[in-house]
Amino acid sequence: MFVDVAQKAGITLMNVDGVAGRKPTLLESVGNGAGFLDYDNDGDEDLLIANGSTWETFKNGGDLMAVLYRNDAGKFTDVTRQAGLDRRGWGMGVCVADYDNDGYRDFYVTAYGSSALYKNNRNGTFREVSETAGVRDTRWSTGCSFGDYDRDGNLDLYVANYLKLDAPDNRTNAPGCQTQYMGLNVFCGPIGLQGEPDALYRNNGDGTFSDVTKAAGIKDPGYYGFAAVFSDLDNDGWPDIYVANDSVPNLLFHNNKNGTFSEMGLLSGTALGGNGKAQAGMGLAVGDYDGNGFQDLFVTNFAQDNNTLYQNIGDMVFNDVSSTSGLAAPSIPYLGWGTAFADLDNDGFEDLLVAYGHIYPGIDSLKAGQRFLQPKQVFRNMGNGRFSEITRALGGDLLRPRSARGTAVGDYDNDGDIDAIAINLNDRPNLYQNVGGNKNHWISLRLEGTKSNRDAIGARVVLRAGGKTQLREIISGGSYLSSNDLRVHFGLGDVTSIESVQVQWPGGKNEEFTNMEADRILYVREGAGIVPRL
Repeated sequence: MFVDVAQKAGITLMNVDGVAGRKPTLLESVGNGAGFLDYDNDGDEDLLIANGSTWETFKNGGDLMAVLYRNDAGKFTDVTRQAGLDRRGWGMGVCVADYDNDGYRDFYVTAYGSSALYKNNRNGTFREVSETAGVRDTRWSTGCSFGDYDRDGNLDLYVANYLKLDAPDNRTNAPGCQTQYMGLNVFCGPIGLQGEPDALYRNNGDGTFSDVTKAAGIKDPGYYGFAAVFSDLDNDGWPDIYVANDSVPNLLFHNNKNGTFSEMGLLSGTALGGNGKAQAGMGLAVGDYDGNGFQDLFVTNFAQDNNTLYQNIGDMVFNDVSSTSGLAAPSIPYLGWGTAFADLDNDGFEDLLVAYGHIYPGIDSLKAGQRFLQPKQVFRNMGNGRFSEITRALGGDLLRPRSARGTAVGDYDNDGDIDAIAINLNDRPNLYQNVGGNKNHWISLRLEGTKSNRDAIGARVVLRAGGKTQLREIISGGSYLSSNDLRVHFGLGDVTSIESVQVQWPGGKNEEFTNMEADRILYVREGAGIVPRL
């Protein structure tokens, strides 16, 4: 069961985005994301929330782009100003990683206007270093992800960009711009507006990055990018890149292991839905839901269409199994955004959490089976390739309609089950505490690289227990504009002992640990094994 404890826990930010009382523009409708990060290394996952603005405020500098909450044993304190996060603008999303390998987590905030890279000063404060680091970008950026694509031990950065937009009227007279939806007058976009190509920044290892987009073969024709992740999708030890795009084909960049990528979205079967049509890719989750040892992809889409589950069968080949898995039909009335694979009941199978919300407030005036405010959904993994929608059985605030956007998952209270944060448009966030998910056994691992990047992003962890094999990969970014807890979490069901845990570090080294006990958080350092505390 999920219980919304946001207000009780101190998470009270009123998301600045959308305009109550009048029809929003495209920019004001897409919302924001959030991220879990232990920025002060005290063992508690803190919370970072990206914050938007309005056209009127943005003309005068905008609102605070990000708000930071420090977690002290489950109670949160707003430390935004004392942490030095005074940058104003129009924030969109976040991705978290220790990009400079100093042992403290940094983060990147995407934005409309100018994005920001924040370096952790290791004393509870941050310094904005976008300009000096070479990642300042004034394009409308959305999703982002850190990953070591060249395996040099330094985390690189991929940034998805959306479209060109320079006026609040959204250029409603743009050629080919559709301004009606089901007979309702709506804002223009994205079709009819000019998309922006994505960017890949290579980490030079000295605190700076170089734009290697063209040199690396990242050929984005100016699609409308929303979500992006680094993930090793073919198990060759090298991270690939997947991008969910709005209203146009998705992109899959296969890592050629020589500093370049080849785009193979169509060849892989992940560019379009199973019917051969482009969908409105919003959010993105990565996980091995069927236990075959390959990472699968789940993409949330627009209302009157279904969310899409791409089953990875190996060799960079995916099948659209949305209908047969039971995920398609329940999603059709809703407009999907943030999402995550996570074992919510600790039974050893990764479930799915999906946040929904429409972009057109006027949809309430139509008798079309759609509403602006929508519930969230939880799908339980049945362990046989199918999911069962159990939201009503869980009840509570999950069913209370909101126009939700970014969603991140993590064990914020360190009690052994996965909680979630959801950002709601023009509303306060939900902090969903998982109550009872730890009735089954579990284990969580925080990894630290030495030769690999410090956060071990890209590491693949394989756990064997009770006759079952589970795979997790450490990923920065994803969902919708959000970043999950970087610890890997396994549910164990009724199993209390673990046969083995194998870690494939991002640099290629493999280590195996045996005879581990359940129901604890363990710390693993590359080359040193299990250590008391990182």
